[in-house]
This record gives sequence, C-alpha cells and structure tokens, in this order.
Amino acid sequence: MKTEELKIEGMSCGHCVMSVRKELERLQGVRVESVEIGKARLHYDESRISRQDLERAVSEAGYRLIAQ
Repeated sequence: MKTEELKIEGMSCGHCVMSVRKELERLQGVRVESVEIGKARLHYDESRISRQDLERAVSEAGYRLIAQ
C-alpha cells in the first residue's frame, strides 16, 4: 500500500470535503485516512489504482488535483 497526500484545488467548505471523500472511497483498493479543505491523505494499492484514477475521482467531485 502506498500512502499519499493529495493537494486539491477548489475546495472551500464541508460539502467539498464530503464530495471528495465520497468519490475517493468509491475506488476499490483505496483507504481514505482523512480529507480536509485542500488535501486528502490516503492509502492505495498501486497494482489496482493509478494516479490517474485518483485524479479522475477528484475531478468527478468537481475539483482539481494539483501536480506534485
């Protein structure tokens, strides 16, 4: 399992936090540790989930992953 802290652009409230958490938790092989305004910390199985999958989930929630 890889641990990563994602930087997310556009989040500003509790609803944003819940939207991002919901989309990330839909991914098989992802365990969300925490989501706060502007960031999410998670663990994921690199053999099942790619960075692009994480980016797509954040985008589905209406926000943008900041390149690291």
